[in-house]
Amino acid sequence: MDEQKPEIIFILSIDTEEEWNWSGEFPEKDFSVRNVRKIPELQDFFERLGIRPTYFTDYAVAENPEAAEILKSIVDRNTCEIGAHLHPWCNPPIHGKTGERESHVINLPISQVEEKLDALVALLNDNFGVMPNAFRSGRWGINGEVLDLLEKKGFEIDSSMFPFFKNDYFTCEHTTLVPYWPEYENPMYPGSQRNIIEIPVTTGFNRKNFSTMLKIYNAITHPRLYHLHLTALFWHAYLLRKLYLCPEVTSGSDMQPLIDSALENGHPVLHMYLHSSSLIDSATGFMQQNNAFEVIRNNIQHVIEYTHAKTNIKFCTISEAAVLIKNRYR
Repeated sequence: MDEQKPEIIFILSIDTEEEWNWSGEFPEKDFSVRNVRKIPELQDFFERLGIRPTYFTDYAVAENPEAAEILKSIVDRNTCEIGAHLHPWCNPPIHGKTGERESHVINLPISQVEEKLDALVALLNDNFGVMPNAFRSGRWGINGEVLDLLEKKGFEIDSSMFPFFKNDYFTCEHTTLVPYWPEYENPMYPGSQRNIIEIPVTTGFNRKNFSTMLKIYNAITHPRLYHLHLTALFWHAYLLRKLYLCPEVTSGSDMQPLIDSALENGHPVLHMYLHSSSLIDSATGFMQQNNAFEVIRNNIQHVIEYTHAKTNIKFCTISEAAVLIKNRYR
């Protein structure tokens, strides 16, 4: 260990889920989970690098015999963690057609969320022999009702916050950027409870003053200014880049300034994320590149090498990270 380098906890989480055309309707049954066949190769790659991934697994994957067998063989190696990932549209019981609003867990009646969560947890326990400790909602977002439910069901970690993001149905735009214990009345901010810790994914900008960068970003992306193409101009001039620690959408080299900004801001955790459905070419329409698996793998390797050079890196599953974080702030 180089004592002159900062220590950093590195989490890599994968939303392990079905693939379908994301521009279409939310499917109850019309999907595939063949992307899971790529996970053993990905896991071998992780183990060579020392990464201990967390697979946030949804009902569609867990109920598929082939996919469940593949994941179970990895779980049995004790080199990863299984978390719970709730996609309302394919997680029974089904309560009618799922639209854009209903695709976000926080917009469902809490009784429906509880029914779906119970079914998901039971399936994960039956097929993988685990009781998940960590939860991530499908399509991001969390509220106090769901956090309270998670606490009652024995969860200790939520990872549903997606910093700097909002749409017409929920917002995570101003959420706390480092791990924190969320206030149930407004989960974007820390509170006094100590039962569930929030571990958001890493997003930000190429400059360290994230709050100022967000104000500028919101100004230049206002619909009235679309015709000026300011986002592209600011990007190419390197004045302002909104960045994600996500190897599907951000190249290895473009993730470097995000890592630098996070380290300059004293963040104790780097949390990379991706979707298993991006491991095969053109499966969802989200990642358009050919050789998607190789692109993702190369971007991850680039980030790990860069982070190793700048920090003393500690690879953790999300539950292992939570233990370290809790001990640090006691």
